[in-house]
Amino acid sequence: MNAVTQLLAGWMPGQRWFGGKGREWADVTAEGFFLDQSDPVLSVHRVRVTYADGATETYLVPLSWRESPAEELSSAFIGAVADSHGGENYAYDAMRDRDATVPWLTHLVAASTVGPMHFHPAGVAYIPEGLPGDIVSTEQSNTSLVYGETAILKLFRRLEPGLNPDVEVHDALRRTENPHIAPLLGYVEIDNGPGEEASTVAMLQAFVPNASDGWRLATSSVRDLYAEADLHADEVGGDFAGESERLGEATASVHRDLARVLPTEPAERDWYRDVAEQMTSRLEAALAVVPDLAEHADGLRRLYAAVADTDEPVVRQRVHGDLHLGQVLRTASGWIVLDFEGEPARPLAARRELDTPLRDVAGMLRSFDYAARHMLVEQPGDPQRTYRAQEWAERNRQAFRAGYSAANDLELSAGSALLRAFEADKAVYECVYEARNRPHWLMIPLSSLSRLTSRV
Repeated sequence: MNAVTQLLAGWMPGQRWFGGKGREWADVTAEGFFLDQSDPVLSVHRVRVTYADGATETYLVPLSWRESPAEELSSAFIGAVADSHGGENYAYDAMRDRDATVPWLTHLVAASTVGPMHFHPAGVAYIPEGLPGDIVSTEQSNTSLVYGETAILKLFRRLEPGLNPDVEVHDALRRTENPHIAPLLGYVEIDNGPGEEASTVAMLQAFVPNASDGWRLATSSVRDLYAEADLHADEVGGDFAGESERLGEATASVHRDLARVLPTEPAERDWYRDVAEQMTSRLEAALAVVPDLAEHADGLRRLYAAVADTDEPVVRQRVHGDLHLGQVLRTASGWIVLDFEGEPARPLAARRELDTPLRDVAGMLRSFDYAARHMLVEQPGDPQRTYRAQEWAERNRQAFRAGYSAANDLELSAGSALLRAFEADKAVYECVYEARNRPHWLMIPLSSLSRLTSRV
């Protein structure tokens, strides 16, 4: 193992975007090339981790190199490597080194090919060449840089062969001029060798300044409600239902345009049975992790069985795949939907499959429940707050469904077996996540399962 590989092997497990935390490593290899050789030098490395169980993952790691330590970059320091002259070169996380972030856009403007990496500008808008990027600190599975108030670059850390859905969907929606997305400005690919598709490395989008994310707006509304002990959700100044309805309209608009520009097909009977079997399988696995699910298990099994027998028509199409209040922004002119990557933990091929828009709708309905109940975690025994949380969640779920239904000229009923099953399936997933990561939050998804199974 060479010195750079050793550095990366010691550093990567502590990074938020690394998905193999807690897994035993059997081997690690790294290959790299220079993306820019000015000051600082910028190199890009593909790090392939082989786990003890035989599984492998490949991660992208850009490094910046300096001849002397940079005190202002101490938090981004990775380690030092001896050079051939008896000195040392100092390696830093290049995404946190502003001087090393300029070349990404320079190469995009030039449509460069550097080693195995190819830069593809979309050719539709100005790219702010020459500006440094500032890192977005809140991300987990990827890393993003904001360039001024014009553009945002997302670096996809875990690489898989094939076009990333975030690029594919945004590129397709460009033709529709949908007002609820941020336009694609370009993307970057890296070759994987003969006979294998290139992997998407990064994408550049128009940045949306002066916007508020949906989660913060929704939870502010819930806090306003809790502060007014004698008012109902529709009487509070911070009532969110109007925004929820507009968000439903925006979601329907995006789904409608996705169906226009990407493939669709009617769901056949086998699809319903497959969905029911997959939901049941996830439930059985979850029961081994979350014993508290047992009291809801029979109701969930009946709900999933109803999916196999339902006659609700479904046209399968491309969808968002991981829609919730943290994936939307409110601007002065309306809602913007972000991050069409799908659930990053799922294989890329699975994220590109056709699905039902109801999966996205269910994800957003679950998010309203979380927004309403997250403050109950600190006061779980307060019956008044529990009632008010339920009132807020139901009001906003209903408003979202109404907005979606009106925009798509359909009736999105809360009684739909399919919709309730997708929402319940998401809640079961949440139970497993909370049991493993935030046990004190487990009450949030558990409390919704009685509602979801009560009509079966």
